[in-house]
Amino acid sequence: MRSRTTLAIAALCALLAAPAATAGRGPAPADFDALADIGARVERIEQYDDGTGGIHAVIAHSHTAGFAAREQVGVGILKGRSVLVKDNIETEEWPTTAGSLALAENFTRRDAPLIARLRRNGGVVLGKTNLSEWANIRSNDSTSGWSAVGGLTRNPHAIDRNACGSSSGSGAAVAAGMAWGAIGTETNGSITCPASVNGIVGFKPSVGIVSRTHIVPISVSQDTAGPMTRTVHDAALLLSAIAGEDPADPATLGAERVADYAEGLDEASLEGVRIGVLRRQAGERADVRALFDAALADLERAGAVLVEVDYETPDDFWASTLPVLLHELREGMDAYLAGLPGERGPRSLADVVAFNRAERERELRWFGQDLFERALETTDRAQYEGHLEKIRRMTREEGIDRLLAEHDVRFLVAPTTGPAWTTDLVNGDSFAGRIGAGYLAAIAGYPHLTVPMGAVERLPVGLSIMGARWTDHAVLKAGAAYERARTAVLPEPSFKRWKAD
Repeated sequence: MRSRTTLAIAALCALLAAPAATAGRGPAPADFDALADIGARVERIEQYDDGTGGIHAVIAHSHTAGFAAREQVGVGILKGRSVLVKDNIETEEWPTTAGSLALAENFTRRDAPLIARLRRNGGVVLGKTNLSEWANIRSNDSTSGWSAVGGLTRNPHAIDRNACGSSSGSGAAVAAGMAWGAIGTETNGSITCPASVNGIVGFKPSVGIVSRTHIVPISVSQDTAGPMTRTVHDAALLLSAIAGEDPADPATLGAERVADYAEGLDEASLEGVRIGVLRRQAGERADVRALFDAALADLERAGAVLVEVDYETPDDFWASTLPVLLHELREGMDAYLAGLPGERGPRSLADVVAFNRAERERELRWFGQDLFERALETTDRAQYEGHLEKIRRMTREEGIDRLLAEHDVRFLVAPTTGPAWTTDLVNGDSFAGRIGAGYLAAIAGYPHLTVPMGAVERLPVGLSIMGARWTDHAVLKAGAAYERARTAVLPEPSFKRWKAD
């Protein structure tokens, strides 16, 4: 079931007095018109989001966003720009559901600290976006972009293709021009994958740059929110608006931030910058490798010095990753649910499991909750700490840090993932080609930027740029420099089913 409040017709007419803003790919002009932009974005939502052919990226949007934009004109660094928020992040206007019917009435009436910062910096919260239910941690056999609350998010470049998860709605909505920017969350690939397959920019900051308080949790060691936009400049601007210290989130204390992540992006250069090329992580698909080669050629023309980096994931690595997530999921979810205001709704992960069983027809039709059930049994603290130490060491000291130091490079690059696959609710997701290395940055808690680098048969593919911890600003600068050097022609959404020429 989908709920939506819509902008009043009279207010919309007043807001559309100025020419509609376009969803361009360059930095917003100095004379940005927030009132006209809000009206245009609402029109895009109502034109492309609902109905049988809609992309179902937005769960709810505001009927007062235009008035909020009028109040925010000239305020802070965002000056009334519209932002959609993934529906696992609390905002005072709407329930925060994480896509689950168990939280359908989760009206906390509070803003997450990052949302409070967004508003203080002039951002207008336009609405909430759909997501993979519970941020895609419920089952190994899930279909990305599906939730019981929001239905199935479709990729605007090909509506029969997947929008990836878990920030599927945020990625699809920005690609479709439904907001200037969106906020996603990532544990492992949930910002970068949907950004890549929807043809937009996504930035997963170092863990600790942005507060996680009042966000439905998975992993205290990996979770972070981050910006999803059309350009690197806009991602940096949005990050500047939401970043900051939070006494309730220890990871944010002592984080190395800069005041303005957009500063210096327009002049950033790759001249003489050594960049490590993760060739193995380009995967086995010739078409994706060809796109990657073209992106590497652009980097070289921009002055970068490319260095081949041969990296292979240790054989015993993956066996330790899931136990960490499941242990942290159980502890974090229990604490979050127990602390919710009011008396209604689940108070523990066990309550959610019981709710899903009672609502099997609505919640478990397409895939189960095997990971939730396993998390309830993952209680050995000593074993968890051993696994956590191991995977942090393998992704930090023996992973990104070692690769940067041994090869004397500032960044690592690889394709982010492959092109979007055909959505199949019966069989679940179909990741193919062994493409990408974003798991290194995700588990290490280091910055990871994806920037569009072209398309395979009109299906977007992104370029990943990763760096050391707290080098977020430098990674964004590198992304902006690549963006200017990029020669690939980027596709625009068709809002149709994919078919061969």
